[in-house]
Order: sequence, then structure tokens, then C-alpha cells
Amino acid sequence: MPPVVIPASLSAAAFADKEQIWADNASSSPHFGNVYLCFANFKGGPSVGSATNALVVARSTDGGSSWAKQILVKNTSSPSGIFALISGQSGCTIRTDSTGNVFVFWQGFDQVTKTQGIFMAKSTDGGKSYSQPRRLFTTVHTGVFDPVLGRFTMDGIAGARDDLSNAPSADIANGAPAGTDATNQIVLTWVDGKFGLNHEPVLLTTSTNGGRTWTAPRKIDGTGQPSNRGYYSAPAISPNGSDVYVTYNAWLEPYKTSTIGAASDRPLAGIVTHADVAADGTIGAFTRLGESTPGDARGSSQNNLVGEFLGDYVYSVATRTFGSGVWNDVSNAADCPAMDAWRMSLRTGTSVPRPAVQQDCPPTFGNSDIVGASFADPTP
Repeated sequence: MPPVVIPASLSAAAFADKEQIWADNASSSPHFGNVYLCFANFKGGPSVGSATNALVVARSTDGGSSWAKQILVKNTSSPSGIFALISGQSGCTIRTDSTGNVFVFWQGFDQVTKTQGIFMAKSTDGGKSYSQPRRLFTTVHTGVFDPVLGRFTMDGIAGARDDLSNAPSADIANGAPAGTDATNQIVLTWVDGKFGLNHEPVLLTTSTNGGRTWTAPRKIDGTGQPSNRGYYSAPAISPNGSDVYVTYNAWLEPYKTSTIGAASDRPLAGIVTHADVAADGTIGAFTRLGESTPGDARGSSQNNLVGEFLGDYVYSVATRTFGSGVWNDVSNAADCPAMDAWRMSLRTGTSVPRPAVQQDCPPTFGNSDIVGASFADPTP
């Protein structure tokens, strides 16, 4: 079919961002086959001066040929300064259970209290209407603000922005495709900065009663490193609720205050972990199934070259017999010393010429990838 435009805003300057799509894939649901979408919509773009930010949800009941849209949350007073870049609502995830309930999770920023949190809204009528948004957890932004980038970074100065590290990712054991063995247990993860710089764990919580109550967030240790510094994360629970897999990127060393020299490298790895789930929904200890070859994130780049770039492209999926994950990978991206020196000069004010990438850098500079792996259930 030809592409269909999902209406976002009447503003010609609207900027739709961080979309997530999901199909109701359990035939036990009265809304089986519905397709749901959530995304953040910025009037004027997600930048200083933007006046409106909205979290939009849309649904299709005809296989994506047409869509009905509604505003779930709207903010009309984005501030200027550094908070403008992390204001409003973004980083949403949308899922359905075996009875057709729709759950939307997102990262929200409170303009008055300057606090961030993970929010949830639920639809019991196939996405026609949603409950009043409810904050589940208060979170703390990760990293250090870089004034040149205008973003927070976790790996170091001139690093990769971490805007949505503490945004939620979620999954539900909805028993797909039939729904008959569903437990409808929800798993939710994010990375939190509440423990301080260089101690940013992946946190996991779960609900067995449709999101009414949640377990206390617990740290997942799968990196093999004492600091266990998460970056982006994504959980998946098997359709019958017996296994949980969590995929995440991990920074393997502390925040670096320089870009120059071997000691200023930014090793990044992708991690896949697994835990069994008991009959009562208790999630057991996590074990590491795999860890990618670390690479140096200094070899990644924004288009304007002033800093690294790694998107929030981390996802997980689980079946009854295996789990899969994808993550950001820089193992094939080469560091460029000339770029390191120039990026540092933008922070120190020294005079260093801007590199010509094709002449001054290795041919694989900027060669960041998305890498994936699958792992059999270790305790079938």
C-alpha cells in the first residue's frame, strides 16, 4: 500500500518525534488487529523557543489505511534555556494485553517542579479514550550538561546525547497469538541518574495487576563492570510470562573530561540478559547471555561533527523459546585523533582547525551500527 500520513498537528512547523507502533496481536482481544501509535509532537521543533509539546496517540482499525488521532498530554509553556530540550513528553512505548487494554508509557517533565518521571495511561475501549495520565516513578536525568551540544551526555565531554536514557520501555505477556496462556504481566525498564554520575543502573519494575501497582525498581547487573552504567534499555517478556529478557547499552568506564588520548576512550557494549519468572510473577536473578565487543564511541558523530551521536535504538523481543535484542554498536567505528582535538577545542577555546573527515580521519570514522543477536531460553 502507499504510505499514509498520520496527522500530527495543524502547525506547518510541527515536528513529530520518537514514534512507537504496536499491533494488538492476541486473538483473544476484542480489538484484535487494531494498530496503535504514539509519538511526541513539537510545534516549531524540539528546541529553545518551542511553545507547544504534545504526546499524540493514534489508532487504526483497518490495517493502517486510516487513522484516528488524539492528544493524550499537552504542554503549552516550554521554557527557554537548558530545560527546553528536556521538557514536555517524549520517549513513549505502547503495548496491549490479552483482553485488548492499551497501555502507553512515556517520559514526562514537570515544568513547575523541574522533575522528571515515568507516566502511564490506559485505554479499555480499544484506544477510543484513555485514563488520566498517572506518574508511576520519579526519575533523575543522567549525565552532565554539555553547553556546546546543548545536551546531556553520559560518556564524557563532546559525548553522545542521552536525552531519553530515563524514558521507559515496556512489554506485556499477552499470550500472542491466541492469548490463552497470557499472564498479562507488564515489565518496564529505564536508566536512572538518581544514584549519581558514574552509577547509572538499568532499573526494572513489574506489575501483575494491569498497572495498578508496581514492584520497587531493582537494578539489573549484566555488564560485568562494577559501575554498571546503563545507556538505553528495552525489556521483553515471553508471551506466556515465563521469561524476561533485557537488552541495553552499557558504558564500561566512567565519564571522561577530555576527548584526547587513549585514556579518554569511551568503551560501549551491548548487553542481553535473562531471568526466569515464577508462577506468582516474581522475576528471578538476571544472568548475562551475551555482551558485544566494546567499541570507542568517539568514533561516532553528529552530522555537524561537534559531538558523538548514538540514537536510542535499543529493542527486545521474546518468544516462548528465545529472546532477541538490538543495540547501538561502535565496534566498527574508528576514533579520529584530529576530530578529538577539534571537539575538545570547542570546549576550551583553543585554536584547532576543523578536520576534513575524508582526509584527516580513518575511513571507518562515523561507522556506528545497529547490531542484534538471538539467544535460546537457557532454562526451557
